[in-house]
Amino acid sequence: MSFGFLGIQFGFGLQMANMSAIYEYLGAKPDQIPLLWLAAPLTGLIIQPIIGNMSDHTWGRLGRRRPYLLWGALASSVALIFMPNSSTLWMAAGLLWVLDASINISMQPLRSLVADLLPDEQHTRGYGVQSLFIGLGAVVASALPWMMTNWFHLNSATGAGHAIPVTIKYSFYVGAVAILVAVLWTVFTTKEYPPKDMQAFQKMKAEKTGLIGGTREVIAALGEMPSTMKRLAWVQIFTWLGLFCMWLYFPIAVARNVFGAVDEKSALYSAGVEWGGLCFSMYSVVTFFFSFLLVGLSQRFSRKTIHTVCLLAGAAGLLSVAVIHDKWLLLASMTGVGIAWASILSMPYAILASALPPARTGVFMGIFNLFIVLPEIGASLGFGWVMNRLLDNNRLAAVVAGGVFLVIAAVLVQFVNDESPETPRA
Repeated sequence: MSFGFLGIQFGFGLQMANMSAIYEYLGAKPDQIPLLWLAAPLTGLIIQPIIGNMSDHTWGRLGRRRPYLLWGALASSVALIFMPNSSTLWMAAGLLWVLDASINISMQPLRSLVADLLPDEQHTRGYGVQSLFIGLGAVVASALPWMMTNWFHLNSATGAGHAIPVTIKYSFYVGAVAILVAVLWTVFTTKEYPPKDMQAFQKMKAEKTGLIGGTREVIAALGEMPSTMKRLAWVQIFTWLGLFCMWLYFPIAVARNVFGAVDEKSALYSAGVEWGGLCFSMYSVVTFFFSFLLVGLSQRFSRKTIHTVCLLAGAAGLLSVAVIHDKWLLLASMTGVGIAWASILSMPYAILASALPPARTGVFMGIFNLFIVLPEIGASLGFGWVMNRLLDNNRLAAVVAGGVFLVIAAVLVQFVNDESPETPRA
């Protein structure tokens, strides 16, 4: 059921580790990068609630969620092939719109599958397994350019005219295959069950799909969010502000502040970006192994306590980057980030799933994604000004700011209600 996330994270991991570098290869300045990333959260803002509502009211030969998995994976594969062949900034930004929209089409139904098919007491385990596959996919995806250089001895330096290195190109091609194969596995090996009352389902579908009906349903759901979801929203907002700061600036901060590269066309700069990707791979390794522990921990401690501690571990990892000058120590910092990422990918969804009405899981999960993309949109529109006016275009300072946001998120977790029967009372 969750194997498709291995491929989804392949595309997501390549995007997170390499897009800022691709933009700089094509001539972008540091304060331009947040705006160029606007495509990613904006597509999530539009796509996730729509796809969530549509999949709630879909039933066909491929079931309820699986048609969206299939079409999203096909479009993602095409975008991954074209992305590293971008010749201009705006071509790369446009392809990011396509790539992120396609990933979102597949991602939201994958989240809903767990809530659809597992009983409440298995939600934490189900989302923990998704974290495991996400971590595994990101391990390989983030490290691929570094592997291309160090294992396959490809030249990572760029040529004349801001060319994108072949190490990145080949990595994206591998990702295109990975996302398609992994999602197809989930599509053709997972069984979904039809609605118990097909006549009532068809009536509801006629009322709540289409442009007008779907819009009304999303708006109605916004006003009917459970209190647990409302409080989790604030946790998500500050969590993803922190993550967005890291993803935007960590690899290029490593290249410039740790490796000392000043020319984005130099081999040293490429080596620094590749090491930043390897650091992302490190936190994904930690995510993979820590995901095994999450289910056991949730039997002894409340999910609120687990998520708070994990977010603080991630904050410590990002804050420590400010005093690190040895590239190897960055791997230790990423351990904390990996612990946080494992929890971010599972605990909020496990808490939320138990508070949602089963017939509307898709639309509420789609709306929940708004509290990921809205802070990212805010950062895309406003963080360039912060970089230019307040942080003097210091990429390292932006990464540290991400750590501060994670601390705030950890505090806010304590205000969330988690009344699931699987949550320990002690």
